[in-house]
Amino acid sequence: MFIEKNCPEHGNFKNTYWRNADAYKAAINYEAEPHKLENLNEATGDCPSNCGLCEYHKSQTVLGLIDVTNRCNLRCPICFANAAASGTLYEPSQDEIRKMLRVLRENQPVPTPAIQYAGGEPTVRKDIVELIKIAKEEGFTHTQIATNGLALANDENLAKELKDAGLNTVYLQFDGITEEPYIKTRNADIFSKKIEAIENCRKASLGVVLVPTLVTGINDDQIGGIINFALDNIDIIRGINFQPVSFAGRTPSDKVEEQRITVDDLMYQVEEQTNGMIKKDAFYSASTVAPISDLISAISNSEAEVTLTCHEHCGVGTYVFKEEDGSVIPITDFIDVDKFMELIEKSIPDVSKDSKIAKTKAIARALKTLPKTVDTSKSPSYINVTDLLKNIFIKQDYTSLGDFHVNALLISCMHFMDPFNFDQDRVSRCVIHYATPDGKIIPFCTMNNIYRESVEEEFHIPLESDRAKEILANIYKRNE
Repeated sequence: MFIEKNCPEHGNFKNTYWRNADAYKAAINYEAEPHKLENLNEATGDCPSNCGLCEYHKSQTVLGLIDVTNRCNLRCPICFANAAASGTLYEPSQDEIRKMLRVLRENQPVPTPAIQYAGGEPTVRKDIVELIKIAKEEGFTHTQIATNGLALANDENLAKELKDAGLNTVYLQFDGITEEPYIKTRNADIFSKKIEAIENCRKASLGVVLVPTLVTGINDDQIGGIINFALDNIDIIRGINFQPVSFAGRTPSDKVEEQRITVDDLMYQVEEQTNGMIKKDAFYSASTVAPISDLISAISNSEAEVTLTCHEHCGVGTYVFKEEDGSVIPITDFIDVDKFMELIEKSIPDVSKDSKIAKTKAIARALKTLPKTVDTSKSPSYINVTDLLKNIFIKQDYTSLGDFHVNALLISCMHFMDPFNFDQDRVSRCVIHYATPDGKIIPFCTMNNIYRESVEEEFHIPLESDRAKEILANIYKRNE
């Protein structure tokens, strides 16, 4: 499947969108209904001009991002933020960050529940622990930092400090299980540092998600190895989010096609490199799970449930479970996901009825039929699916979801767009949004393709200023 565009000034562009037409068409079946925010700005131009979010946007903010600095302790040639080469210093103050957090929490009817601090490298800030505390103070239930892990490796106390401050997840740049990929993608032999960072997170009981940036010919042959590494460390690694490289202007246009990795490429490579243990059919579009949130909202008579309504071609995911004997069970081995979601969708209208009796009967019917989509003879030994469904839909006890995540690994792929495959329809469904110092909320791919340079230029700190000199002098020794 190709995406083709015509520009009066620059001519025609044709680039690979998805590799396999059947996989592309199958994903369309999982398109989610729009869940627009109520306090969107009036559009002042055509999408994606004047982003902030405007009335064209169809999805809530599931994950908010704030770039807390554009400084970094690496010079990665594939960095979409291009932090090392920007020539400016962008580092919002604590007060500015708190204001951005509040803008995200002011989304209606669903305040943004999760925040990720990114950059640059967030841990070069001496106050990163304090910034996590501020996010918790502002009401975020889930906090992350996107990091290369050097600081976590060099300071064995940092993981504990961050955990105590309220950090939930370390979103760890992790490009492979040998030294070679890091030398090519990060200009540094830092694989050993990744291991040290993971060990320090383990000591602090701080969950880790591995984030490999996939580049053809550099680390696309290590997909299976990364999965096996995560399974071997499933006590502390909660997931893997594979990210095919986004060509952010530093790759010659005639090289893009030969280096392109698509979402369905990842699905096929997982099956091949795990010797069929995790099949490509185990992966579903991220938007597949949207009806679950809708059903919970209907049961609780509330609109305040964040719903994953991203575009069906943005990314895919699956869960796998590891038994004590080392065997691995993909979720699709014991749950008929299509049938499960179909029954969920059919239940929503009845559960939404005003009559308490009708609602109770509808929930009872759902709890009677949903377990029929589960083959308990193949499910993980430590999960009782029937009890789990009762706890969620009757008791509304979401702490029981912890049982579901025991020895579970989320394997996902999110393909962020670049100028070559930029799709306006995907932008309008984006659920990952940046907050900026001027009070705007900007979708991820428009920020990184259109707005980043202007935002950093508008709010940069002059390098000759006293504040810049103070910031640049305050780099933790642990980041060296």
